[in-house]
Amino acid sequence: MYVLGITGDAPTDSRNQAVDRVADRLGQAGRVGVVRYDATIADGAASRPERHGGDVTYELGADGDWAATGTGLSVRDALDGLASDCDYAIVDGVDRLAQPQVVIGGPARGVNDPLAIVEHPRDLDLETIVDALHERESYETLASLVETVTNASEADRAGAIATFTGRVRARDGPDDVRTKHLEFEKYDGFADEQLVAIESDLARRDGVLAVELHHRTGIVPAGEDIVFVVVLAGHRREAFRTVEDGINRLKDEVPLFKKEVTVDDEFWAHERR
Repeated sequence: MYVLGITGDAPTDSRNQAVDRVADRLGQAGRVGVVRYDATIADGAASRPERHGGDVTYELGADGDWAATGTGLSVRDALDGLASDCDYAIVDGVDRLAQPQVVIGGPARGVNDPLAIVEHPRDLDLETIVDALHERESYETLASLVETVTNASEADRAGAIATFTGRVRARDGPDDVRTKHLEFEKYDGFADEQLVAIESDLARRDGVLAVELHHRTGIVPAGEDIVFVVVLAGHRREAFRTVEDGINRLKDEVPLFKKEVTVDDEFWAHERR
């Protein structure tokens, strides 16, 4: 799933127009989810008056339309929920978003390398924005990758799904200096080619039906997931073996550069052996 933020100081109706224009264009290529952030929801000013008991309420229509209200959901939680069902997500109203953004009306507070800065939604060059978005890293979760392999053409032959998830550990032992986050950079182009090559090679094994590999780049805080390997296979033996080989080959063959930032220091992994 590709994520695009809409931010800036433009009036709400202008941002809404921008969201609608972008959603209409992205909708030509796939399913689009929209996350709207409104800080006034925190004090109840924008709460729905018909809220029922419980922490989350879903309103379901007979034709599959639905709405939901609830508490305790972050932007990341919302994106995680969309990743399995959508090809694109638009996040409206978040200044500091890790994913690429478009700025309407300026200024670009906390936005690094925006895809566009315009005064009015009509000024958006949608084709250029979509092309640039597709060059950025997609947003994946373990659930979204499992969904991808279960939609494979030969999924009806599968009796096993095996997965591996790598996380950022805060420390190896109780006396270690605490890690705040890891930062990953990849060799542009070549790293992605290597991932695809490994996936294709592993998927050609007897009994293996689909393979998905994903490694995050940028800043990944302690406790968050870094890397996923998902294998769909006829039987558990092929699935487990391929998952192990997949993570080992990713670590050995894909050019990724890792910086570790602790509470005391920061260093690139190759600087310490």
